[in-house]
Amino acid sequence: TSPSMRHLLLCRCHLGRKGASNNEGDGPALTHVEVDGAYFGGHVRPENRKEDRKDRRLKEHQTGKRRVVVAFRQRKGRTLPFVTRTEAEGVALANENVDRMASMSADEASHWDMLHAGWAVNRINHSLAYSADGACTNQAESYSSRLRRMVEGQHHHVSPQHLHQYANQAAWLENNHRLSNGALARKVVANAMDAPVSRNWKGYWQRAA
Repeated sequence: TSPSMRHLLLCRCHLGRKGASNNEGDGPALTHVEVDGAYFGGHVRPENRKEDRKDRRLKEHQTGKRRVVVAFRQRKGRTLPFVTRTEAEGVALANENVDRMASMSADEASHWDMLHAGWAVNRINHSLAYSADGACTNQAESYSSRLRRMVEGQHHHVSPQHLHQYANQAAWLENNHRLSNGALARKVVANAMDAPVSRNWKGYWQRAA
């Protein structure tokens, strides 16, 4: 393909992504919520020779590009994702986005202990069960799994500064998965046309953003 055609295709992809994520954070407060985080990026390729390899678990040997997508997913409802540096930041995000009358489900990670101060929280120990007595994070984890397959299988690499766009796109697909292809296409175009100029994507293909 010619450079102009590649630029056109790239712009169309970004227009569709903008349309698929526009206003995904808007809506009623979440009321019965599963919360979970998934890590993306920051891969450090190991050296060829064993004697040259470094302990990639140590901070000084990491890239600093690793991010977490914390997903709040209302059961049988919408998904609200946020990109953070640590999963523990999800506690502050819950304070801003989850109704105080809601109930929540989380895994046994210690930082989620703080949720008990504000909500009725069911905890699930994944070493014992994936779902028990109404406690599970399966729907939040299914979103993270689909986002991971999208990033690794389709895009192969997503930079940290744009990860939130892809996370919102995946949330939009989750939230609208029961619509027909025609309805999805019309909704994407309508959202894209209704959105103002994106300061994130403007000039992207010229590398001037």
